[in-house]
Amino acid sequence: MQQRGAPGGRGCALSPVLCVLFFQGVYIVLSLEINADAHVRGYVGEKVKLRCTFKSTSDVTDKLTIDWTYRPPGSSRTESIFHYQSFQYPTTAGTFRDRIFWVGNVYKGDASISISSPTLKDNGTFSCAVKNPPDVHHNIPLTELTVTERGLATMLSSVAFLSVLVFIPSAVVVVLLLVRMGRQAAGLNKKSKAGYKKSSIEVSDDTDQEENDTCMTRLCVRCAECMDSDYEETY
Repeated sequence: MQQRGAPGGRGCALSPVLCVLFFQGVYIVLSLEINADAHVRGYVGEKVKLRCTFKSTSDVTDKLTIDWTYRPPGSSRTESIFHYQSFQYPTTAGTFRDRIFWVGNVYKGDASISISSPTLKDNGTFSCAVKNPPDVHHNIPLTELTVTERGLATMLSSVAFLSVLVFIPSAVVVVLLLVRMGRQAAGLNKKSKAGYKKSSIEVSDDTDQEENDTCMTRLCVRCAECMDSDYEETY
């Protein structure tokens, strides 16, 4: 019964060779892992990035290689468009000539490239392969690139988004200015009303003073008349 068990525990004691192969296979499968975007959307004339990252159990050396290939839609033919080994070797022929650029960093596990001025003819499947001896076994992820014209709706949405970014701060500034102006106007009205009341009091005081002066004048005249009358009678 033990001989039929899986290679592990006591089974490894009975099948050491099988155990070695089993663990070596696990090591090989997990030694190098590559990740890439399954779908990428690009627009005609606008640079697009094809992301590819990798994880290796070995340190990066000058033996590390990176290969990008392209397969047109509905075709089994593949085309090499980029190679890296210590230096960058973009393709010098075909539709991607002078349009492939290296944007990765092997010491950070980045094997990404970019395509400048993409066209509708660039639609297809891209694959990223990395080898870092002794890690050479890995998965090969595929990236489907879809290049389209930037439609009117997309352009309008971008313009609307930018307009909102500009309009909201401007609206906030205008509201704050209006509130401040309103407060200043209210303060001026209060000062104006206070000044008007003060002027009325001053006018009232002036009138009272004039009346008092008139009364004093009349009293003085009467006193003078009385004194003249007494003087004439005495005389």
